[in-house]
Amino acid sequence: MDISTIIGFIGGAVLILVSVALGGHVGGFVDLPSILLVGGGTLATTFIKFKMSDVFGSFQVAMKAFLVKASNPEDLIDAMINYARIAKKEGLIALENEPAPDAFSAKALRYLSDGYDGALIEQLLGKEIRLTLQRHAMGQNVFKAMGDSAPAFGMIGTLVGLVKMLGAMNDPATIGPAMAVAVLTTLYGALLAHFIFLPIAEKLSLRSEQEKLNRNIVLEAAVSINRGMSSLVLEESLKIFLAPRQRISIKEKQVQSQMPAADLKEAD
Repeated sequence: MDISTIIGFIGGAVLILVSVALGGHVGGFVDLPSILLVGGGTLATTFIKFKMSDVFGSFQVAMKAFLVKASNPEDLIDAMINYARIAKKEGLIALENEPAPDAFSAKALRYLSDGYDGALIEQLLGKEIRLTLQRHAMGQNVFKAMGDSAPAFGMIGTLVGLVKMLGAMNDPATIGPAMAVAVLTTLYGALLAHFIFLPIAEKLSLRSEQEKLNRNIVLEAAVSINRGMSSLVLEESLKIFLAPRQRISIKEKQVQSQMPAADLKEAD
């Protein structure tokens, strides 16, 4: 579960509702025709721009991005180094029963234990990375398109409301309420775009980069283990994927793991 996303959505919704409630009559901010125009128009435009399967697939990608936590790259590197030690000591076949942190790593271990050639492992895993990134990019594009369409339909709704208002100019009492309803569609479009669709697209982009990094770590490790690279050399090779401060934290963990228990208690 992505806690930051949950906090952002709940916190933003609460702030919006509180500001609306403090501003006066809450019912004045709810207009069903405006909701149908902005929401339905945005969805209809999205189906025009993309295939139906791509639209529904993007919702599945978004749910997976928010509900499935990405592996920590530092922990992933530790696991790959451990696999290298096992392979060096017991052979590649010993990796067959080793637990994997995720499905992609499990596939890499299967390729290694089954004796796949290094070039084939690199080709298969690299292809899966590319296809996964393409699916993620499609999800981002769908939500970005929805973020572009929502404000546009908000403006269209405002124009429709203004036409209705100008058509009823003979009754001054109706101008104020009609104008309020006309402006509501712009509000709905802005909220949908900047509170839901565009933030989701950005979060998908961030998750895609995280998954790309993790999968490239696994790919590099799998090819290196297949070549018989030692765990020490593999560690130096994989640490390049990390920022300098993350490399330091890995080194600190290794130092602590080598300290006697009494020294660890003193360090705490």
